[in-house]
Parts: sequence; C-alpha cells; structure tokens
Amino acid sequence: MKNNIKIICCLLLLSIIFLLAACSNSQDNNDSSTNDATEEQDPADGENQAEDDTTTDDSAADPDENEANDNQNEETDSSDDESSEEEENEDNNTLSGYSSEEIEYARVWLQLGPNQDIDELYVEHIPAGTPLDPNDEDNDVSYPEDVIQVSGSRIADGMITYSGNGDGTINVYDIPYGNRWYGGMPRPDDIDLEDVKEDMREMLENPESIYIEPGEDEAIINIIEKMYIIE
Repeated sequence: MKNNIKIICCLLLLSIIFLLAACSNSQDNNDSSTNDATEEQDPADGENQAEDDTTTDDSAADPDENEANDNQNEETDSSDDESSEEEENEDNNTLSGYSSEEIEYARVWLQLGPNQDIDELYVEHIPAGTPLDPNDEDNDVSYPEDVIQVSGSRIADGMITYSGNGDGTINVYDIPYGNRWYGGMPRPDDIDLEDVKEDMREMLENPESIYIEPGEDEAIINIIEKMYIIE
C-alpha cells in the first residue's frame, strides 16, 4: 500500500513539473513575439522621424528663402526707382539750358498753334488795360489782366492770346491775328460800336481754360530755337 502511495505522489510531482515547464515555454514565446513586433515597428518609426526632421529642416529653411526673395524684390524696386530718377534727371538736363518762360511758350504753341511748320515764333507780353482793338480809338474795351501773344511770322501761322494760371492751365482768348478785327481795316460804318463792345466783353469774361501737356523735349527745343521775344 505504501508503495502505491509513493508511485501516485511521484506521478503527481511529474505532472506538476510538466505543467510548470509548459507555462514557462508559453511565457517565453509571448515575450519573443512582443520583441519581434517591437523590432518590426522600429523602422517605420525611424522613417516617420526622418520625415519629421526633413519637414522641420524645410520649415527652418523657408524664412531664409523668403528673406532672400524679399531682398531681391527690394533690389528690383530700388533699381526701378533709380532708373526713373535717372530718366527724370536726363529730361531736366535736356531743357536745363532754357528758361521756364521759353519752355511754356513753346509748349503752348505745340499744343494750340494752328501751324506747326513755322519759320519763326514771336512772343509779346500785353499788359492789363491795353485795348483789344488798338486801331479803333472809340473802342475802350481792354484786357482785364496781363496776357501773352505767341504768333508765327505769317497770318496763316495764326496767333494765340492767353494768360497763365500757374497750375499748368491757361486762359485762352479768341483774338484775331495781329488784332485785326476787321481784316486790318477800320471798323465799317454799318457795324454798331456798342454791339462790338458787348461781344468783346463777353469774350473776355469767358476765356477757354486749357491744360497744357508737357510735350516732347526735342519738339520744344525746336520751337525755342525759332523763338523771338519782343521786349
């Protein structure tokens, strides 16, 4: 009987040993699987980290690139400004040898002169109070302000009578060439003097305001070279 009990105890002990061994192997397999999964995941994590680093590097590089572009744009704008200033200085230097009055007379003729192909251009200053028709002693209608008359050497060239406003515009008066109201002849007897005076006053009260364009320097100089200012 005692021998049977010993045999049973030995069998139980062996069973316990086998169970413990099986549990130990199972735990080892689980640990191995966990390690393998971890090792397989590491490369992906490394790639993601590399991408993050690349993105960070690109982001860090962007400010420098933007600053370089800004500097380039500023240099371009500066070059454009310098070119504009140089062109303006060249224009000023082109006309620097002439007075502002000469330039004004030439610009007025270039824009309003009936004939641009002139041989000579005469400029005369007419003071305020000067009669519009100096050939008619009975007509006392006179200029209310100082005016300037620019005219060609021929009747066909035409004449411009104006006053400056100091803002690039002028007041133009419709005065016939050489103040020849009746073709250079005395006022005919059948023309009423009071009607003539009324027409003249209305003309003086309603001059045409015109803005004078700067014009081309070469054309301005060409007119100035043909200019005679009557003192």
